[in-house]
Amino acid sequence: MPFNTYPFELPPLPYEYDALEPYIDAETMFYHHDKHFAAYINNLNKAIEPYPNLQELTLEQLLTWTRFLPQDTYTKIMQNGGGVYNHNLFFNGLAPYDAHLNAPAQTLLSDIENTFFSLDNFKKVFSEEALRVFGSGWTCLIYTRQGGLKIINLKNQDTSLVLKARPVIIMDVWEHAYYLKYKNARADYIDALWHVIRFP
Repeated sequence: MPFNTYPFELPPLPYEYDALEPYIDAETMFYHHDKHFAAYINNLNKAIEPYPNLQELTLEQLLTWTRFLPQDTYTKIMQNGGGVYNHNLFFNGLAPYDAHLNAPAQTLLSDIENTFFSLDNFKKVFSEEALRVFGSGWTCLIYTRQGGLKIINLKNQDTSLVLKARPVIIMDVWEHAYYLKYKNARADYIDALWHVIRFP
């Protein structure tokens, strides 16, 4: 993560706004990154500003050491901090289409095949899970604490940190991630994302 401690700053988009076209349009990327992502960072900073003891904590610590969070700012920090954490994973997990970047490395591919039988079946199951998210949220492939792969859905701005899991890929299925281009067709957006998902 590029975040140290307060004040958190908006990291630059790691590619041009139009770099993922035709799958994700430049207008969506601008509003998603420069407006939505930035708003989460600004709101997180506002929530932390009155509390000097919280300003020394990293983003991950804020989201996991919840016993240190004052009651009156707990929800603001968890919601906005989760938005910062998830959006950073999302934007860094995308890349212009490249056969090497958009395919998993051999170790990950082997784990996917052992768990989901094939890469194509994994994408099918993952897409089905992303379509099941009711309202706003995220779908994420994680390595569990036990070392196995698992697909999970996260509501709103919950994160995989509470599971002590290592995220592998994450899809944003909030409407602001796709509505300008795909309107209510979430399935079309999910299908398009597979062309720009950057596997580690």
